[in-house]
Amino acid sequence: MPNITPNLWFESRAEEAAELYTSIFPNSSIGHVERYGPGAPMPEGTVMTVAFSLDGKQFVGLNGGPAFAFTEAISFIIECADQAEVDHYWGALTADGGQESQCAWLKDRFGVSWQVVPRRLMELLGDPDPERAGRAMEAMLLMRKIDIAAVERAADG
Repeated sequence: MPNITPNLWFESRAEEAAELYTSIFPNSSIGHVERYGPGAPMPEGTVMTVAFSLDGKQFVGLNGGPAFAFTEAISFIIECADQAEVDHYWGALTADGGQESQCAWLKDRFGVSWQVVPRRLMELLGDPDPERAGRAMEAMLLMRKIDIAAVERAADG
C-alpha cells in the first residue's frame, strides 16, 4: 500500500499547530518547512508547508489562506491507555482556546477535531452483556471528557 499522509489546511498557523502537536505527543518532531517564494498567493517568506510526525505518523500542515475550514467530518482518534493519558491529551488540546464537545470529542485552538478515547471505554461499549454495554453508552453520552471510573460504575449498575 502506498504511504498516505494527512494534509491539514490551515489559514496561516500550520507551523504553530505543528509545534503544539509535537510538544504534546511522544516521539514527535518537525521536519522540513517550505516557505512561499516571490509571486506566491501568500507573502514571500511565510510558511507554505510544514512536515511533522506525531509518534511516527507523518503529517503535513499547509498555510493555504481562508478558503477552507476544519469540520468535525474529519477527526483524529487518540487511543488512551488510562485516565492519566485522557487527562493529558484533553487538557493539552483544549488549552488556549480549544473547545470541549461531547462523547470524547474536542476541537483544538486551530479548529482540528480530536477524539480522546480510553481503551477501557471501547471495551465497555463492546461488552457481551448488552445491558452493561447500554449503561456504559448512556454514561458516555452525558460526558464531554471521558471519566473511565464513572463509565465503569454506570456499566456495573
